[in-house]
Amino acid sequence: MADDDVADLDLGRGARRGYPEAVYCEGKSVEACAEIALRVSVRADVVTIFTRADADRAAAILAVLPDAFHDPVARLLVWPARQPEASGELVVVACAGTSDLPVAREALLTARHLGRRAELVVDVGIAGLHRTLNRLELFRSAGVVVVVAGMDGALPGLIAGLVACPVVAVPTSVGYGAAFGGIAPLLTMLNACAPGVGVVNIDNGYGAGHLAAQIAAPRG
Repeated sequence: MADDDVADLDLGRGARRGYPEAVYCEGKSVEACAEIALRVSVRADVVTIFTRADADRAAAILAVLPDAFHDPVARLLVWPARQPEASGELVVVACAGTSDLPVAREALLTARHLGRRAELVVDVGIAGLHRTLNRLELFRSAGVVVVVAGMDGALPGLIAGLVACPVVAVPTSVGYGAAFGGIAPLLTMLNACAPGVGVVNIDNGYGAGHLAAQIAAPRG
């Protein structure tokens, strides 16, 4: 690779692993995102997910791939835009509060574009426990629940104590100063006493959706 090149895309990832290439846009220049989109454009048979694309980077990608799927809240684009036929068990993404929605939608859309049925449940944080309990039937119907929460990060442990399936916990950087940009909910989730909780990195909706899609994949 030349010193001034921008990427060495893994276009064989889908054939090798069964899941598509992903391009993390945050930290890349607008020009680099456009160049990567141009390289992707010649392979319509290869699905590519662009994550953490702010408005400027998304605009640069869409200028090259105008028919790409784009969700500005999740800051996620997918090309080609078509979703695969859904299979496997249901993925439920639980969002503690509206401030956690960008990370929750990133997890939701990742799971869908990796071939899973996925549903989003919003505003079920523990400040209103009745709202969580009102969705208990849906949570218990899932093959895996992704729980996205900031602040104290207590929601994954609560839900894990109510369901039989694995819980993927996603700490977010939402919260006042003592939340330390997501460190406080991260530590809470790592210390959850309910079994069956796995924790991904702070704000990592893509990683959570990817893991959930693998857990919920068809067996046999």
